[in-house]
Amino acid sequence: MGMYNEANARAILDKVVKLSKADECTATLEGSVRGNARFALNNISTSGIVSDTVLSVRSAYGKRLGTATTNAFDDASLERVVRRAEELAALAPENPEFMPALEKQAYKPSPTFSASVAGITPEYRAKVATDSITPCRAGKMVAAGFLADGQSFVATANSKGNFGYQQATSLDYTCTVRTDDERGSGWVGRNVNDAGQLDAAAEVRTAMGKAGRSVDAKALEPGKYTVILEPEAAAGLISFMMWFFDARQADEGRSFLSKKGGGNKLGEQVFDPRVSIHTDPWDPVVPVLPWDGEGMAREKMALVDKGKVANLEYSRYWAKLKDKRAMGSPGNIIMAGGTKSTDELVRGTKKGILVTRTWYIRMVDPQTVLLTGLTRDGTFYVEDGEIRYPVKNFRFNESPVIMLNNVEELGRPVRLGSGGGGRQPSRLLSIPPMKLRDFTFTSISDAV
Repeated sequence: MGMYNEANARAILDKVVKLSKADECTATLEGSVRGNARFALNNISTSGIVSDTVLSVRSAYGKRLGTATTNAFDDASLERVVRRAEELAALAPENPEFMPALEKQAYKPSPTFSASVAGITPEYRAKVATDSITPCRAGKMVAAGFLADGQSFVATANSKGNFGYQQATSLDYTCTVRTDDERGSGWVGRNVNDAGQLDAAAEVRTAMGKAGRSVDAKALEPGKYTVILEPEAAAGLISFMMWFFDARQADEGRSFLSKKGGGNKLGEQVFDPRVSIHTDPWDPVVPVLPWDGEGMAREKMALVDKGKVANLEYSRYWAKLKDKRAMGSPGNIIMAGGTKSTDELVRGTKKGILVTRTWYIRMVDPQTVLLTGLTRDGTFYVEDGEIRYPVKNFRFNESPVIMLNNVEELGRPVRLGSGGGGRQPSRLLSIPPMKLRDFTFTSISDAV
């Protein structure tokens, strides 16, 4: 099991829908084949391949819902899971926010599948690990990292005739390098949509360089500094903020986009005019599924246009309540930038701090998106366009809303995979490095 082609997936879903006796039925079949290689202390520690396929059946009687799942697809098992979903629906209380099954959607395929990633072999994974470990051994450094690749499919169908099928692939690589005396640390991460785009030997040398340069870090006083955030460092904060672009949270007063006295800030100037963010399932750099978790067709749309809030996400329930148009939840976040690399932003900085990565980010205040977290794996003092010396890591207290009103310059966007601060579903991101003034560091961390 693992991967089903469109014809086989549709045959299973058609059977499920025909078996249903409920008022309506929605079935989703998802499968994947995922490989990985993990290395630590300059040795491969684990490697494996995991294959799985799961069928989820959602049945409704009026406003009562029941859901059941199975990973067996013979006729008897399909009937059993349908009946179980119906039994649970019959027992469930009415859902006051119930929304009926979707009418037929128009899903435009997006370029989420890469044959080169789907064709990754154990030999490829071993070479990535070897290319990461060998330079570190030679340089008296220690590598630890993880390569995760996979191919997947999702198919959905319901009793109203809606159907969608899409395949996707993913490839993530991260590596932390430490000096053998554990006084210096560097990190690198890549998320790519083509196996040929990952050059682990080149990537690990970036992490080695940061590890070597971060030894004997000096302590700087906490305070407000000009910072250059590498894309990964910026993404940790930006991705957190974007989960608040939800109309219901704003209308109910639970968001930085809530308006005093009620309503939301749609159309208002909230960020620096240089800030523009949009979502596009068909973007060639960060393509995502053309529908969201509810099966709603996604669309290309602006979220922030020259600093103004251009659109908010309206769920089907909230859109009906507020007489608005529902739209699919964004699967990617694409932030506009300039043409400069991180190095070029550094060269144009009189005084500042370069941050490789932000880590352990947590919410302090959702109504201002005030976040706290730590810098990690390479934090450096910059003067007259050059990295002068490493500095000890900081804890920061900063809101990305304030941060994006203190923009000095944006660089060239980079593709990233994101976990939304570690507690949110993942999205693909395209985020630029950014130079910002008055970034707030509140204390020093002695951790390397």
